[in-house]
Amino acid sequence: MNTADLGRRVGVPSTALFTDQYELTMVQAALKAGTADRHSVFEAFTRRLPEGRRYGVVAGTGRVLDAVENFHFDDEMIGFLRQQEIVDEPTLEWLAGYRFSGDIWGYPEGEVYFPGSPILRVEGSFAECVLLETVILSILNHDSAIAAAASRMSAAAGGRRLIEMGARRTHELSAVASARAAYVGGFDATSDLAAGFRWAIPTVGTSAHAFTLLHDSERDAFRAQVDSLGRGTTLLVDTYDVTEAVRAAVEIAGPELGAVRIDSGDLLLVAHRVRQQLDELGATGTKIVVTSDLDEYAIASLAAAPVDAYGVGTQLVTGSGHPTCSMVYKLVARAGSAEPDAPLVPVAKKSLGAKSSVGGRKWAARRTDEHGVAEAEVIGTGPVPAELAERQLLVELVRGGEVVAREPLDAVRERHVAARAGLPMSAIQLSRGEPVIPTEYA
Repeated sequence: MNTADLGRRVGVPSTALFTDQYELTMVQAALKAGTADRHSVFEAFTRRLPEGRRYGVVAGTGRVLDAVENFHFDDEMIGFLRQQEIVDEPTLEWLAGYRFSGDIWGYPEGEVYFPGSPILRVEGSFAECVLLETVILSILNHDSAIAAAASRMSAAAGGRRLIEMGARRTHELSAVASARAAYVGGFDATSDLAAGFRWAIPTVGTSAHAFTLLHDSERDAFRAQVDSLGRGTTLLVDTYDVTEAVRAAVEIAGPELGAVRIDSGDLLLVAHRVRQQLDELGATGTKIVVTSDLDEYAIASLAAAPVDAYGVGTQLVTGSGHPTCSMVYKLVARAGSAEPDAPLVPVAKKSLGAKSSVGGRKWAARRTDEHGVAEAEVIGTGPVPAELAERQLLVELVRGGEVVAREPLDAVRERHVAARAGLPMSAIQLSRGEPVIPTEYA
């Protein structure tokens, strides 16, 4: 197995305590009631997209598979649960031997989704499936939110290079997950070395304003950086006077200077002036990188600017205003007994307001028009219509507790490009609107 392609999983700690207490107390009560072994079907889905968003992006599936594989209770964890009297001894004994042995199907990572889409389907005994709720939702909600923001930014960038730079704006572990999700959504590189190590995402970075301020002059700083990193480096030119900095940068590095970075001011105006100056100095191949609190709207506003790359931090790792997808994990079917051949009974929450759900194990397919453009997300519980048989979205991820669908992250990234391209053109509009295609129940 190539860890550079699939991610480094060696030494991944147990994920068993990334859970809520009530999942363990439900297991205890179900064990005592004799219902813990009933075959059950859980589904992860969202009832609505974040306000104004046209589509969602499935991200984090690979991390979910790792989390399920590493979900087990070691002696120290069992000791903690015993000391805190979280559950009783029979339940602790059951937890000590826990390994997920069921099946998981889901939308392939990088695919788009809509309200009601059964993004992940988890089947097995009630007890073994219910324990996975929190860790699955925490991963999917976070990663899909970041990937959706990244996808919108990628569409706005129109093919220009995107660099994820948000590690200092979020939790250190979230930063690694965010870089991965951003790569799925269309970003090209990250500044975070842990993400590069863990997921083989290309990493970039040169210097900050502190490096310039360290030296007696801006020229000294540029010279030190070029001497160390070569003429292809990126020089930060807005510490003092941008015009003087660009002139010094080209004089020191020559026309082979790789790039200049602008981190403040009116980026549209400054980028035009810098491009003109670089060209006049003969540095026609020098790129311009802009940073400074960018989001998809700021990126779109710079479409006419001579910008070659965008560095995005805060807005990306916070989902550009939508840090979660509001996904839920609901029991949709369960057997009437623990007998292996007991038939499944659809179940669903029936409550006031918008929190009701649809029962039954579901399939999902995307209907397209004569041009191959998506026109509806179709979800059903009965036989799949013949015309949709080849358009089904769920794929097998785990069979009998064994992961069967790991894939390189680049394949996931390419899938998202194709999935987004298959939506109506209005999907990439930044104006607020309803989901770009409707959800229909067959």
